Amino acid sequence: MQEFMAMVKKYHPQVKQANLLLNEAEAELLKARGAFDPKIEVDFDQKQFQNAEYYSVLQSSFKIPTWYGIEVKAGFDNNEGIYLNPQNLNPNAGLTSLGLSVPIARDLLINKRMADLRKAKLYGTINQADRDIMTTHVLHDALLTYIDWKMAYDEFSLYGELIRNAEIRFNGIKKMTEVGQNAAIDSVEAKILVNSRKLNLQEAELKLQKARLLLSNYLWLDNNVPIELAENLSPELNLSKTIGFTLKTVDLKRNDINNHPKIIALDNKIKVLKIEERLKTNNLLPQLDVNFHWLNEPVNFTNLRNQNYKAGVNFSVPIFLRKERGERKLAQIQVQDSEFERDFQRQQIDNKIKQIDFAMTNLNDQLQLNNTLVKDFDTMLKAEERLFQIGESSVFLVNTRENNYVSSLLKRISTENKYLSTHLEMYKTLAVP
Repeated sequence: MQEFMAMVKKYHPQVKQANLLLNEAEAELLKARGAFDPKIEVDFDQKQFQNAEYYSVLQSSFKIPTWYGIEVKAGFDNNEGIYLNPQNLNPNAGLTSLGLSVPIARDLLINKRMADLRKAKLYGTINQADRDIMTTHVLHDALLTYIDWKMAYDEFSLYGELIRNAEIRFNGIKKMTEVGQNAAIDSVEAKILVNSRKLNLQEAELKLQKARLLLSNYLWLDNNVPIELAENLSPELNLSKTIGFTLKTVDLKRNDINNHPKIIALDNKIKVLKIEERLKTNNLLPQLDVNFHWLNEPVNFTNLRNQNYKAGVNFSVPIFLRKERGERKLAQIQVQDSEFERDFQRQQIDNKIKQIDFAMTNLNDQLQLNNTLVKDFDTMLKAEERLFQIGESSVFLVNTRENNYVSSLLKRISTENKYLSTHLEMYKTLAVP
């Protein structure tokens, strides 16, 4: 099973698809960080008419956004022309500027680019948790087909052994009938059992072939090349003894529920919504931005003691703030809704783990009891065969004992399949791939 799990983890397309969530989170983080990238802007506008230069306007700048909404800006303007707007007049060598734009109220302590970056980092954790859940579901479905294949393989092997025993018994009874030691009807009854076992074997073979093809859905190689399970491969036979170690279901089921991927995802979703709520609360503040730029000619750019500057103030605020208050209220409702969902999921996961743990213990007890019944029915069958050999029993009684023995074996196979399924259900619930 470990080998099978390793192949599914490494090569299965759905696992690779789940891993794309991590790449997606990295791309979102890169995108959010792009809001803090320095930016070069150049705006050039020129007009020539009837051999006269009406105007030539060059405005260029280099902007550096910072964390707290403050923007550093350096610029160079070079404008000329006979019909130039007077406010754009500058020295012949051009005009340089260096300054800051600072939000005093809104967007100072939190703004959209700051919020987007924080949310992008949280989305990375959310996507990792979602990747674990998706991968676990794929592995659970794959391992479910594995234990179904094992069940079909066990039944096919059982009927293969039974048909050999039935043929040996039939040949023996046939020879005894020919010499007159047994009635002819015994030979007919033994032949009926042989044909019945052949029919059972064919049905088991069909079931095994179906299980083998279903398992092949999860077998892939590199470069997305699907492969089929070879007919000479067999499943792990002592799986009921090793599955707890392979899936670590015994060790992990006592883990803190808060470390569950679904709870981690919901916790971080709540953090994202709280950032959004804080951003909406920030929008209740008035927009008050101030900017100040030192101005100078390029040759005197390093001289900041001059009295040349450009300054401005931008102020705006909605009178009733109905839109802003409504958005903030919606953000608070989303936070509460996610908190309710997280608390419900935490309790549901905890109760499901307890339920599966009880079922696992109960089915393990059933499996031990089935093993005892198989041994007892085997003892009864061997005793009946000895009685038949000395002439104190009949083919009918031997067949009846054998049918009881076969039923107990099939019941054990079925119970083992249920026991293995509870381990897989625990593995899926814990979501630790």
